[in-house]
Amino acid sequence: MIVTWALGHLLGLRMPEDINKEWQTWQMETLPMIPKKLGIKPLPKTGGQLKAIGQLTKRKDVKEVVIATDAGREGELVARWILEWVRCDKPVQRLWISSQTDKAIKEGFRKLKPAKAYDDLYESALARAKADWLVGLNVTRALTVKYQDNLSAGRVQTPTLALVRQQEKQIESFRPQSYFVVELLVEDAKARLVQKNPYALKEHDQAQKLVDTMSQSNGRVTDVSEKIKTENAPLPYDLTEIQREANQRYNFSAKKTLSLVQSLYEEHKIVTYPRTDSKYLTHDMKLTMKERLQAVADFAPEVKQYIKNGAVVNQKAVFNDAKVSDHSALLPTEQRANYAKLTNDEQKIYQMIVSRFLMLFAKPHKKMQQKVTVQFGQETFNFTQNKVLEAGWKTSDEGKSSTVQWKKGSSVSPNFSINKELTTPPKPLNEGSLLGKMEKFGLGTPATRAEIIEKLIKSDLMERTPSGLQVSPKGKQLLELVNPALVSPELTAKWEKELEAIAHGKYSGQSFLQQIEKETKALVKEVKTSEKKYQDFALTQKKCPECGELLREKNTRDGKIYVCSNPDCKYHRRKDPKISNHRCPQCHKKMAIIESENGAFFKCKFCAITEKIPNKKERSKKMTKHEERRLMKKYSQAEEPEESPLAAALKAAMEKE
Repeated sequence: MIVTWALGHLLGLRMPEDINKEWQTWQMETLPMIPKKLGIKPLPKTGGQLKAIGQLTKRKDVKEVVIATDAGREGELVARWILEWVRCDKPVQRLWISSQTDKAIKEGFRKLKPAKAYDDLYESALARAKADWLVGLNVTRALTVKYQDNLSAGRVQTPTLALVRQQEKQIESFRPQSYFVVELLVEDAKARLVQKNPYALKEHDQAQKLVDTMSQSNGRVTDVSEKIKTENAPLPYDLTEIQREANQRYNFSAKKTLSLVQSLYEEHKIVTYPRTDSKYLTHDMKLTMKERLQAVADFAPEVKQYIKNGAVVNQKAVFNDAKVSDHSALLPTEQRANYAKLTNDEQKIYQMIVSRFLMLFAKPHKKMQQKVTVQFGQETFNFTQNKVLEAGWKTSDEGKSSTVQWKKGSSVSPNFSINKELTTPPKPLNEGSLLGKMEKFGLGTPATRAEIIEKLIKSDLMERTPSGLQVSPKGKQLLELVNPALVSPELTAKWEKELEAIAHGKYSGQSFLQQIEKETKALVKEVKTSEKKYQDFALTQKKCPECGELLREKNTRDGKIYVCSNPDCKYHRRKDPKISNHRCPQCHKKMAIIESENGAFFKCKFCAITEKIPNKKERSKKMTKHEERRLMKKYSQAEEPEESPLAAALKAAMEKE
């Protein structure tokens, strides 16, 4: 077997300028761009690998090709485009695996299927790529040309941005209101007055009148009921849930979590395929449970007991073939982890996956729940207390239980308190809660959601803040300027369902694209005829020294920069000085690089000390670490003892002889 690679992607759809010369210039007259055939082209710097794959497929000793890219929609597209580009005419098989252990790979090779079995998946991936090209490029060009600023729109990213903005609007329109709550205290137990509207008591006098009325006589326990509640363990993670929980626990971005799980899957081979949308397992996976447990035997003391019990899964609902599409839930593989090779962040994610997996083998959580109803005339108070009968998969404490011995019909003294409270505003969306909303509305797939969030941030449409995600002034305007149909998540969710139907052979990719073409024409027409105004908030009052146009502030990986707003002018400069790794000799803090007419120099913003930046020749003269160590060793050795008088006399005597 010959193994070669695709480096993620080697090919992409041709860009407008590759299809039609008239489309090279961004202008309204050429929109919408609806090519009869899109076609593919190599991505930059991939020619060498494409040529190598082409040569391999043409070798006489190569009888067939096996697609072994990611077992999913995008993985299928990556491989099919390569085979199309190199004009492969040999039989093609598909390797479909969910983990990269030697055992899983060997098992996968024993169950190779003809690539034709995955043609519908390829059609779905192709339809998705073409739909994004049609909508994204056309609407982005229309908005950018019309409003003279880089305004990026897309069929998934725009409704995602709208979800964040909707939450912001709720926060902006929120007005805090004070209200009063009445509580009844019985020994160490406390309960609130039951009301249809919990905010009904707006004034203290209202609450006081109610308390005065109830205090005229004792209350009565009208009902005491006990019920055993059984709570089964949660299902294993899918990608979206682990991204949400890692964001909540460790403040990891969705992209970072995906990268960590991908590393555990590809490099360490200790978890299953990460880009899964399922929390379920197939029935045939029951046979693998013991080996997976043995791989994590040192993880917790109870694991050895689970193995002794025959690796019996107590959470029976996890096995459901109907709810596993391409890949099952995230699980540890049969390969033991080498913790020394895992980074701190990789360990955190691996522990989350293993902990959730082990819950499947634990017993259900059982508790006795006692509900008590106390009435003062027409007013009701409900007391609830829980007693844990069997902790099971839950290790967390349920909290202190009340010591009150309740009896139906017993009398209760009127011991009330009145507390003033304020209504709280909704919280801004963070990456975890946004992922949950994207999943609810069917925006994107588990594999693409993290990238969509990153794209919105890179396009300056959305920002990360300590309190959560925030739509930028540019993003707010975009949502006002773009077609309402593109803002609504319903349309995009409908498209995602149709793409899923194409993948299962229940809908035609051609019909889907015809519909997308109609939508594209309508979206572009809407932008063209719009009379809405746009204000560029990134435009500063600073003038370009080269052409005199205003400078625009732009975010980059390297910090904020100023760029000229004139598209024909290439002038740009940093907004703030770049911080180097060079340390100040006085305070030892990193020094800034200051650009001046006489060249660049280091400057400490704390001590105002300046230093010349050494040129290449001066830097090469610097002592290397090796030379430094050699000299340190030489001069740190203990000095040789001086020659003693006796030794000197003997030496002189020997010389005379």
